[in-house]
Amino acid sequence: MRVGVLALQGDVSEHIDLLRQLGAESFEVRSAQQVATLDGLILPGGESTTIAQLMRYYGIETAIQEAYARGLALYGTCAGLILLAKRIEGRKDGSLALLDVTAVRNGFGRQINSFEADLSIPVLGEPPFRAVFIRAPYVRDPGPDVEILARYEERIVAVRSDRLLASAFHPELSGDPRMHAYFLQMIAAKQPTAV
Repeated sequence: MRVGVLALQGDVSEHIDLLRQLGAESFEVRSAQQVATLDGLILPGGESTTIAQLMRYYGIETAIQEAYARGLALYGTCAGLILLAKRIEGRKDGSLALLDVTAVRNGFGRQINSFEADLSIPVLGEPPFRAVFIRAPYVRDPGPDVEILARYEERIVAVRSDRLLASAFHPELSGDPRMHAYFLQMIAAKQPTAV
């Protein structure tokens, strides 16, 4: 299973380390050509506006949209959630515009308001997941096909819709591999079985 991590700006190596620990072939993705070779792609935290501009500049935005249409699974964390969203509060439209939600940027405040919290995420089982929120967004207005996976203080912080997974927090900073394992399970469930 080949799972890339978009490496234009933001967190990258921690995602790769966790994916490799879980047995996935993982590497940095910096070109549109690399996207076509993947089973899954993580859009990491960072600065969403910068990442979106770089994706457009390098032609990666279109490559991701086309690969998703062919079956690619995507996981957006923090800024990655914003990149996946169809709607972004205070903006015209989303970047990739694949996930039927509204993303609220800096929904919990500025950098100084960053925090950690234990989340109940039923698809991961017990114990609670220690989530790291850094200038985190949250989700509003999920569409009918969007499954809410977790909330923090009534705000939606993790969702799934078919081959799209998104979390407002940084799972790669927790040391807990369960969100990444869940993403790998999503990918495996969509792959054709050998006859």
